Amino acid sequence: MSINRRSFVKQSAFAATAFFTPSFFQPAVGDKKLCFSTLGCPDWSFDEVLDFAVKHNYQGIEVRTIQRELDLTKVPAFMGSAVKETINKLSDKNIQLVDLGASAAMHHSESATRKKNLDDAKRYIDLAASLQCPYVRVFPNNLPKDNPRQQTLDLIIAGLNELAAYAKSSKVKVLMETHGDVVYKKDLIYIMEEVDNTKVALIWDVLNSWAVTKETPADIYAAISKYVHHVHIKDGIVKDGKVHHTLLGKGEAPIREAVQLLYKNNYNGFYSFEWEKLWHPEIEAPELALAAYPKEVLQYFI
Repeated sequence: MSINRRSFVKQSAFAATAFFTPSFFQPAVGDKKLCFSTLGCPDWSFDEVLDFAVKHNYQGIEVRTIQRELDLTKVPAFMGSAVKETINKLSDKNIQLVDLGASAAMHHSESATRKKNLDDAKRYIDLAASLQCPYVRVFPNNLPKDNPRQQTLDLIIAGLNELAAYAKSSKVKVLMETHGDVVYKKDLIYIMEEVDNTKVALIWDVLNSWAVTKETPADIYAAISKYVHHVHIKDGIVKDGKVHHTLLGKGEAPIREAVQLLYKNNYNGFYSFEWEKLWHPEIEAPELALAAYPKEVLQYFI
C-alpha cells in the first residue's frame, strides 16, 4: 500500500500523540483495582459514596453500611424498583459494587443465634444477586471459651457449606474474612480445605492477621493465596494488645510488603480500604482518610 507525504505526516502525528499520553507510561489503574468500605463513611448516602469514589479514582465500593443502616436490605437504594436505578448508576459511573458486608458471624453454637446469622447471610446472598454484586462477606469473631476450638471450627465449616449450597444457583460467592480468632494460617487452611471452594473463598485482612499472629505476609499468603478473592487494607499500631488505627503508611502493619506480594503474584481482586470510622469515631474523617488512600497505596505497586 502506498503512503503519500500527507498521510505519512498524519499517521506519524497520531502515533506520537498516542506514545506521549500518560497512559503509555503508566500501567492501567485497572491492574491495581482500588475500592473502599463504607464503614469509613457511615453517614454518607449511596449517591455521596458513588460521587466520592469517582472523584478520587476508585474503581469499586464495598458496602457495609449506608447512613448507619447496617441491614442493607433496608437501604432505599437496594430496595424494590430502586435496584435497577442503582445498577444503572454504578454502570454510568464505571464503579463496581464489589462486596456486601453482612453482620453474619459463623462461630455461634446456640441454635437460635446460629440460625439468625445464617438467615441474615442468605438474605444478603439474595440481595447481592439482585444487585449483580459478586461477593457477600461473612466472618468469625472471638471463639467461645466454653467450646473446644476444633468443634467451633467445624461449626464454621458447616455454616459456610450451608451458605455455599444456598448460593449455588446464583453467581454470588461467600467470602469469609480473616477476623477475630480465626486468623492463623493453620485454621484458615483447615476451614478452606473442608468447604465448597466453588462458592466460598477468603477476604485476607492483612492487619487483622498480622496484629494477632505476627506471621509475615509472605508466610500467610503462601498458605492461603489460592483462596484469596478480596483484600482488606488498613494500618495501625498495636499497643497493649489493642490496635490503634492510623492512616495508611503511618502504622506498623506490613501493608507495603503485602501489596507488593499480591501484585507480583498476579492477584486480580480489589485492594479495599477498610477505614473503621463507624466503630472508631475518634479517627480521621472520611474526607481525609479515604481521599489519602489511593495516593498512598499506589506507591506500593512496584
